[in-house]
Amino acid sequence: MWKTAEGSTGRLVQLCLAYFFFYVIFGVATKCFTGSTAVIAPKMNDMEFLVWSTLGGSLVCLFVVFTAGWYRAKTGRFIQAGPLRLPAEYAYIIPSGVCTAIVIPTTTLMYMILKSVMVAMVIMRASVIVISRLVDEAQIRQGILRKTVYREENVAVAFAIAAAGTQILLAKSSDFDFLRNAAAMSVLSCYILAYMFRIYIMNYYKNTRPRGAPLDNKWFFSIEQIAASGAMLLATAVLFSVGGGQGAAFAGLDAAAQAQADWKLRSVVLFHDAFAQVHARWFPAVLAGSVYGMVAFFSVFIFMFKGRTATFAGLVNRLTSLVAGTTATLLSYFIFGGRFPSRADWASLGLILVAVGFLSVAEKRRTAELAAAKEIEAGPKPA
Repeated sequence: MWKTAEGSTGRLVQLCLAYFFFYVIFGVATKCFTGSTAVIAPKMNDMEFLVWSTLGGSLVCLFVVFTAGWYRAKTGRFIQAGPLRLPAEYAYIIPSGVCTAIVIPTTTLMYMILKSVMVAMVIMRASVIVISRLVDEAQIRQGILRKTVYREENVAVAFAIAAAGTQILLAKSSDFDFLRNAAAMSVLSCYILAYMFRIYIMNYYKNTRPRGAPLDNKWFFSIEQIAASGAMLLATAVLFSVGGGQGAAFAGLDAAAQAQADWKLRSVVLFHDAFAQVHARWFPAVLAGSVYGMVAFFSVFIFMFKGRTATFAGLVNRLTSLVAGTTATLLSYFIFGGRFPSRADWASLGLILVAVGFLSVAEKRRTAELAAAKEIEAGPKPA
């Protein structure tokens, strides 16, 4: 059995392997339900899969949070809010949950609006890498982060962005219509802003723990997920009501007119119909979403990994997802006859591996620094 210490390289590798494993499963499952490779009949549209998979992911997260008792306060700082005595950290963890509730639907909306799913994925992943580096810079200047971003981490950022750039350079010019698409730019802006605040908040929590105070990422995750689920439930009620009122007008249009309808109208009506006209395969989609719920655990724990900068953690998170995405595409090709990874995919993977090499050097330096400061204990080596 592989036992690891908190904050050790071994623990980080374990999280990455778990993240990779569940991400690949979810990536393959997604292709089963939507797109040209769908093997679930009748296939789902993107909105239907978003609705039911999000439900599955949220239920898994909430089930673990409440059954394991992660939601119980793990802090010595409280504030008085009327008759309630609440943990002071709620003031920023709950907004982080609201940001999470924005990130989830905007991710799928980007796929729905853009012609190229690949371009959407590259833009979103690259933006998170850049955001992570900017968060470190901001918190260093604010005196919140007292660690140095190593040169190797900055070089890894450059290679990671080069990997994204390779995909973009080889894309068709028509794939960049989103630059003139107000809907796509609005959704992308919401995605980037929500992720920026979320990564800032996660690192604020991590970097402001008093010495000796517990860094309980499970507690942070639980409160964030409860807040995210509450925000999504409220948004669902509003959008369902709005979609019901607009559905009749949309249904009266012919197929061509529906295709040309405003994206907001289409999205709201499709969202309403996902509940009003329940898909025959909704439960398998919920089960697929439960796998994504497992991805969420390890994603957050990597982002908040003890003793690491946002730059490092963001790179590890996004690069793991990029490798998992390529693996899912390859497996889908052999299982369902889907698209084989392109030359751009393989070129990006090569650049990613170079970035991982630089991250490995940075990790050795960081663990030595943390061990010298007695912030982490050396765990047993893998058997």
